[in-house]
Amino acid sequence: MEAAREVRVGLIGYGFSGATFQAPLIASVPGLRLTRVCSSQGERVLRDFPDVQVVADPGALVDSSEVDLVVVATANASHAPLARQALLAGKHVVVEKPFTITLDEGAELIALAEQRQLHLSVFHNRRWDSDFLTLRQTIEAGLLGPIHLYEAHFDRYRPNVRGRWREQDLPGSGILYDLGAHLIDQALVLFGNPDCVNCDMGVQRDAGSDAADDYFHLTMRYGARRVILHASSLVLQAGPRFTVHGDTGSFIKHGMDPQEAALMRGERPGAPGWGVEAESLHAHISFVKGALTVSGKAQSLPGCYQEYYQRVFDAIAHGKSLPVTAREGLAVIKIIRMAMQSHAQQRSVTFE
Repeated sequence: MEAAREVRVGLIGYGFSGATFQAPLIASVPGLRLTRVCSSQGERVLRDFPDVQVVADPGALVDSSEVDLVVVATANASHAPLARQALLAGKHVVVEKPFTITLDEGAELIALAEQRQLHLSVFHNRRWDSDFLTLRQTIEAGLLGPIHLYEAHFDRYRPNVRGRWREQDLPGSGILYDLGAHLIDQALVLFGNPDCVNCDMGVQRDAGSDAADDYFHLTMRYGARRVILHASSLVLQAGPRFTVHGDTGSFIKHGMDPQEAALMRGERPGAPGWGVEAESLHAHISFVKGALTVSGKAQSLPGCYQEYYQRVFDAIAHGKSLPVTAREGLAVIKIIRMAMQSHAQQRSVTFE
């Protein structure tokens, strides 16, 4: 693809992910142009993006000569078949996280993309959270020393089970596939593959037998290091988002990145203050430097979800690296499947 050519994007799905994240972020990147949206909510799509063409059939979108990149933002169980259809049509593909439900599905898609020399990426946007960017920079700068305890929470207070596929007992549903995918991806970015995984998960809300898991507590072991990932739907007063301790320092962070809330309010990347956290949410950091002990607030780096799609454009148009590879997306699925096995068998599962 010539460097000057725009990348035309077709979006499948205009639910929460498609409307809140994908379409606005795509529109924020020069060089990307949203041309097609497959959705049953045509009026909503055209209200937000009056210049796009709305289609009802995914096949009409992936076969369109006006689409170079297909973004799959549908229910988890449909990720693999829709991505496969798009790759077979010769399109580059972005898949909303989680990548697939099973390892075999993901491996098949990777092989197909490589065979056809197409780009295949997974939308792990929370690599560009304000707090995670700040924590990653802190760790890579060596301020905390070697990390021995990393704990990340994604807790919410949602006591009532809603009638959404995400909260029903369906393949690929539940909080482990949903919020767990974010936490696992961040841990893998920082520490790589673990030695083994141990997980407890379950349904804590009074929702009957057809509800998906709404709680998990996952431990990933790296020698003496412990990485603890936790999510619950019944936390009214949340504790720290990140608690990280190393040989020479500690990093404690409360609160969530502001970008999702801003997108839901209709704000867009590039607006003044985009991705900037309130000072009250800045992490508390303490570390030892020689004979000194330093303690104070670590100013958060601005979050930048738009960076994901900027780098997707650069990969397609300029041959640069993808922001998240499909193999990285599949590594997350491997940990999810290991966690499910660990819970079912009530034992630690070794990474192979």
